[in-house]
Amino acid sequence: MIITETERLRIRQLTEDDAAFALKLYTSEPFLRFVGDKQLKTVEDARQYLLDGPIRMYQTRGIGLYLVELKECCTPLGICGLIKRDSLDDIDLGYGFLPENFGQGYGYESALAVMAYGRRKLKMKKLVAITTADNQRCIKLLNKLGLHFVENIEEPEAAPALGLYAMEL
Repeated sequence: MIITETERLRIRQLTEDDAAFALKLYTSEPFLRFVGDKQLKTVEDARQYLLDGPIRMYQTRGIGLYLVELKECCTPLGICGLIKRDSLDDIDLGYGFLPENFGQGYGYESALAVMAYGRRKLKMKKLVAITTADNQRCIKLLNKLGLHFVENIEEPEAAPALGLYAMEL
């Protein structure tokens, strides 16, 4: 299901068929460093992760991480979406891209589109994001999107503490 589109990008729900891409993304060095190791070793692991994670969140919460692909050729670039974490009161903007797609504006473009979707379709009033203090690329993008540092928080699955960023929509 297509969530939204931009001039260059299509943002759609992940499916089981995206398992090979998910394995590549989730085992890339930047993803492991800044997001964490999801213990994905095989395409089957990735398929199960998609079923238990994003796909289940679509079914239970109506939101989740979405695949970001080039519109003209359906090449997957990364993920961007809205997550409802039990540890946060508000909906969280999450994203990650393959390293070869860094610096081309895909994160900014897809995040703006997902934020507009949240505002328009979901009537969201506030958005948050979390990241580690050493993820300067992410912090720069969050600031460019209009999110501002609020406080450091302890996230059950993360060490050290994460910076919480927020904005009113």
